Amino acid sequence: MCRSIKTLRPPVLAEEATEDEIRAAALQYVRKISGFRAPAAHNREVFEQAVEAIAGTTADLLAGLEIRGGARRAS
Repeated sequence: MCRSIKTLRPPVLAEEATEDEIRAAALQYVRKISGFRAPAAHNREVFEQAVEAIAGTTADLLAGLEIRGGARRAS
């Protein structure tokens, strides 16, 4: 997997992941999967839709994770 994507949950990340960190990870994922660092104009819309969808799903995942010894994260 892409080495630029880092773990976004405690205890690896001391604080809750920011929207910018979540979006950066989603962007790296879409770049890796699509093979494009920057999409051509005709692919830009679908590329950005994928980044937004993955960022949203990632935020949902992080909000729902239960860390051993801790409570469910507040969203």
